[in-house]
This record gives sequence, C-alpha cells and structure tokens, in this order.
Amino acid sequence: MINLHSFPDSMTVLVQGASRGIGLALVHALLSNPRISRVIASCRNPDSAQTLKAFETEKLSIHRLDVTQPESIEALAAELHQQSVSIDLLVNAAGLLHGDDLMPEKKLEDLDMHALKQVFAINTFGPALMFKAFRRLMARDGKAMMCAISARVGSISDNRLGGWYAYRSSKAALNQMIKTASIELKRRNPNLIVAALHPGTTDTGLSKPFQKRVPADKLFSVEQTSEYLLSVMDGLGPEHSGGFFAWDGSRIEW
Repeated sequence: MINLHSFPDSMTVLVQGASRGIGLALVHALLSNPRISRVIASCRNPDSAQTLKAFETEKLSIHRLDVTQPESIEALAAELHQQSVSIDLLVNAAGLLHGDDLMPEKKLEDLDMHALKQVFAINTFGPALMFKAFRRLMARDGKAMMCAISARVGSISDNRLGGWYAYRSSKAALNQMIKTASIELKRRNPNLIVAALHPGTTDTGLSKPFQKRVPADKLFSVEQTSEYLLSVMDGLGPEHSGGFFAWDGSRIEW
C-alpha cells in the first residue's frame, strides 16, 4: 500500500472516470488507505457502474459527470463548492483510443472528423475543463495535485512509428494543457502540482486489441498500475509541476 505520506492527513481525492479500468482500480486502492478520508468518484453513468457501487463505504460518494458535457463538470464542482469541499488530489482517468465506430488510424486516409472530435473531447478538452472547474476547490494548505492520465505516444520527441493520429495528437494537446496550466496555477496556488502521467500498457479494455506484441512483464494489471501511479504522485513536489512522468517515476520528454 502506498502511504501518500507527502500529502496532508485525512485526504480528499476526486477520481474522474472511476467506473472501470485504471480509474476503478485507483478508487479501490484509495478506499483501502487509512490516510484517505473521502473518495469522490465520478463517471458518465453511475447507475450502470455496478463494480464501483459494490465498493460501498462511508468514504465513497459517486457522482454523475460526463467530460464531454461542460455543464455536468460545472454542476459537480458547484455542488462540492457548496459543501465547502477541499480536494487534495484530483485524477483524470478517463480516456478514449477506440470504440464501436472508431479505431486508431494507420494512415492519413483514415482520418475522420467525427472520430477526431470524440477522441479530443474525452482525452483533451475534458481534463482541461476539469482543471478549470475544480481549480478553486483544490487545497491550499499542504501539497495538492491535479493530474491526468496521458500516454507516452503523446510525446512528440518519442514518436518513431507514426499512426494513431487522433490519440497521439489528443494526448500531446493534453500535455500542453497541463504544462500551460501549471505555469498559471503556480502563481495562484504555489502548493498545487499539475502533472501528466503515463501508466504503461495496462490490461484494460482500452489496450485489449493491441496487447499481442506486449511482453508479459510489460503488461500491467490495473492493480499494479494504480499502485505505480500513486507512488509517482506521492513522490512529486512543486518543482515537478508541469512535468510528464512515467509509471516508474522517470520523466518523459515532450
């Protein structure tokens, strides 16, 4: 168990995209941590989030939030603001790589406006609007962090294979949002860290169609990934704000 000792005691954590995959595993790990006093879990459709609802505990509250609908983001932020909630850690965990009507592009001819809009809405615009709405709720005493799950394929300098235009570009744009926000927010809340995190290849629905060539020791369970990411979050300080970090804590070049 990661102690998260660098954060204040009795932490409040918000996990966006908490109904499955890495987000769900993060909620599970956080609920078992005695230093966490409250976990706020958000997802698009709480009624169908049966596994999340099965975690039932006084620590956990589940809320509807669709990152493609700005009004739902603002509604939850307003609700928590009315309750005078102070958030120590905010994690954007939702992401889109493929779906019923889209797959990663192999060539330019595969580019499709509808798919581009879908991918950017969830991977880039949603986390940016989360930062906008919840910035005022972030704790000002002690360490606080806003982070988002990015991906190494969003690194422009590390792009050697090409393809995956929408996903790569949406994560690169997310990284720029994070870097830009970190500069502004450092002036407004010096204790607040803003970071992009790469989880490694994790055994989720997002990576399932692309796991065949992944070595067994490089395909992480969601439980492994959640522990790795929490360890990275615990190790980051204000001097790391605006950075992009892998699951093992190493810095990734933009």
